[in-house]
Amino acid sequence: MSDVIGFVGAGQMGEPMVQRLLAAGKEVVLYARRPEIREKLGAEGATIVDSVAEAAARADVLILCLFSDAQLIEIAEGPNGFMENAKAGSVVVSHTTGNVSTLQGLVDKYQEGPTIVDGPISGSAKDITKGVLTVLLGGPETAVKQAESVVLAYAKEVIRTGELGTALNVKLVNNILFAANSQLAAAAVELGAKLGIKENDLLNSLQHCSGHSYALGAVKGTGGPEKFTKAAGPFLRKDVKAAAVAAADSGVDVGWLKSVVDDGPLDLS
Repeated sequence: MSDVIGFVGAGQMGEPMVQRLLAAGKEVVLYARRPEIREKLGAEGATIVDSVAEAAARADVLILCLFSDAQLIEIAEGPNGFMENAKAGSVVVSHTTGNVSTLQGLVDKYQEGPTIVDGPISGSAKDITKGVLTVLLGGPETAVKQAESVVLAYAKEVIRTGELGTALNVKLVNNILFAANSQLAAAAVELGAKLGIKENDLLNSLQHCSGHSYALGAVKGTGGPEKFTKAAGPFLRKDVKAAAVAAADSGVDVGWLKSVVDDGPLDLS
């Protein structure tokens, strides 16, 4: 018998995850606040419930796709939270890019609660729709294996990173590296302009040269540095801040990468 999948956080990223799960034939129990999402995904086959507690109580694997640690804590704790109401033996997968200390704090506080797996993602909503997302998973081996069997409905690649928290740490390093690379790409466009090279010509040319990078492709794909900052800036600013806070919690200085992000031409700090 296949796992019942609970889901909380059907927003920009979460909605296509639910759709991929349903398309894969998974039984999805969904809690969503927005009536239009409840109606839409209910019509597509999700079972709609009225509380986080009910979703947690019915789920073998509960997936959380939330924007921040604050949102995670809001639905985790207390008599109506998922930690107290989770089905016995269940697994909670958190896709939130936050701090390791937040998840470890929940584990320590609710020692009889579900097994938590940190599952930060790398990719966009379009990648989820196409089923080509990358998901990092950290936690106990058995729980990670169970989580992997579920997230492969919307991921092409699942990378097991080790113990709880290791996936978040890998993702935070990745995020600040991506932000730094984005600043370098924008700086390259500025330099090209000074040398009389049109932005699109430069970006098209660099795609075929050794200076090409994923970040450069992202800048080009969104229409240049200005449009890239508008589209990706809110997420990158959150991620850069989270990386700095997480590093500080561990007594680590982010160092030169943070300097590149702070001093570059894009507003990413």
